[in-house]
Amino acid sequence: MAAKLQHPFQRIQFFKPASAAQKLLVAAAGPKLYCYAAETGRRLSVWPQDQETANGQNSNIAEKGTNADGQEPPGKKRKISPSADEPSSDSKPNTKETGKSQSSSSWSHIPLLVTSPTGKYIVAVTPEDKCIRVFEVSEDGVLQQVSERHMPKRPSVISLTPDGNTILCGDKFGDVYSLPLIPGDKPVVQAKPSIPKPFQPAATNLTVHTKRNLEALEQQLRMGSKSVEERAPQFEHKLLLGHVSMLSGLTYVSLPSPSSAGQSRSYLLTGDRDEHIRVSRGIPQTHVIENYCFGHTSFITQMCIPEWQPEILVSGGGDDYLLVWKWQEGRVLQKVSLLDEKSESREIAVRSIWALQLSISGKTVKVVLVATEGSSKLLCYTMEADGQLRRQPPAQLSSNVLDVAYDGANDFILVSLDGVHEPDSTQMFKENETASQLFLQTLRVVEGQDGLAFETVEDTLTSSVNSEGTTDVITSDDEKAVAKSKKDLTDALYGLGNLRKRANGEEE
Repeated sequence: MAAKLQHPFQRIQFFKPASAAQKLLVAAAGPKLYCYAAETGRRLSVWPQDQETANGQNSNIAEKGTNADGQEPPGKKRKISPSADEPSSDSKPNTKETGKSQSSSSWSHIPLLVTSPTGKYIVAVTPEDKCIRVFEVSEDGVLQQVSERHMPKRPSVISLTPDGNTILCGDKFGDVYSLPLIPGDKPVVQAKPSIPKPFQPAATNLTVHTKRNLEALEQQLRMGSKSVEERAPQFEHKLLLGHVSMLSGLTYVSLPSPSSAGQSRSYLLTGDRDEHIRVSRGIPQTHVIENYCFGHTSFITQMCIPEWQPEILVSGGGDDYLLVWKWQEGRVLQKVSLLDEKSESREIAVRSIWALQLSISGKTVKVVLVATEGSSKLLCYTMEADGQLRRQPPAQLSSNVLDVAYDGANDFILVSLDGVHEPDSTQMFKENETASQLFLQTLRVVEGQDGLAFETVEDTLTSSVNSEGTTDVITSDDEKAVAKSKKDLTDALYGLGNLRKRANGEEE
């Protein structure tokens, strides 16, 4: 009998709302968001709620305020949950979801998650419905959705401007949009587009005879009949720039202006599947391209700018190396191999890069951590004053690394683990029924004989979260359903390899 597998945490982040007394941890596992108290690991809220819990709350609400006939007085009725035939509308993006029971059946995972600088809001993306969702976090850690906006194309990367008031969203078609974090109350009036000419393909049903070609012609006619106005988002947004391929990396940074004392200049750095890193001016001059950073030979997935040295950029993707840049000049400072040995040869995809300032033996050490797809090792480098990276012994985890969050108060590094796949594998599932699944592991960086070393820390946060778990991956005994659940989970966790271009020009 197979082990009972549960969704691992695909994303984790520490944050502290300004009005809250405690630090919180938000995590995305499968189709749900979890919020925990960072000190104790106590689960504070889950979004969306389980159907039974929501129904119980709805029944309690319905019992209050009823008259002698068992009916709620007119004027006090309110919709508790939307029906299946009434999807949420983009025309009311700022309606709070108080009292509503939401279902996660329309999405399978939450791959993108960011927190605002104030810690008051969380931004998440559900990819299947192309929706950007903003949540307000209460003092007691309850997540309340305040807006949902469905983008025209699936978001592939999101970020926030340093002030936390604007969402930056890059999509799979290469466009970058800006959206206000909290939509305004006034409805957005879209400019009335010119009436397009009716779409008329060159082929007709008299010149097309095969079944496949007839189906393609019918699809062209259906798509061409849709008006431009129907496809335009009905909420405030602005197109900032566009690439010719999928956006896979995005970061926003401000530097002191060389011409004006006390002033700063903002830049938007974007990376794509075609190995390009573009440096554009910040909002509202994103149409101005400052320069390009050329040096990668495969897709870009991560671009990291250290807070302590914002003129340095560390980038990685489908290559077996990192590049360290003086990005304003488009100049490569260093090429850092990600392979353990020069003779080793394997395909690598950089999952994420983190730049941290750690306190080790009373000294501040600047560290860059790198996770690669399907690897149980967390690579470690120290950054010198000139921006050069120096390799340190990696941290060996019990399972593949999915995400990292840093607790600066305790100098702890929290690692999210893939406890369902075998270590260093993206296809083989664990079948050991007796082994307990680990979701989180806490590390501390110390001085070792050959450089830095990692120690595992036993704390209440990880022990509490690991013992409580998340939701089951497999909910059916049917073999086909089990196989589909496993495939869906693997695709959700490990999709970077699909960005790689093959020698014959086809995708994998």
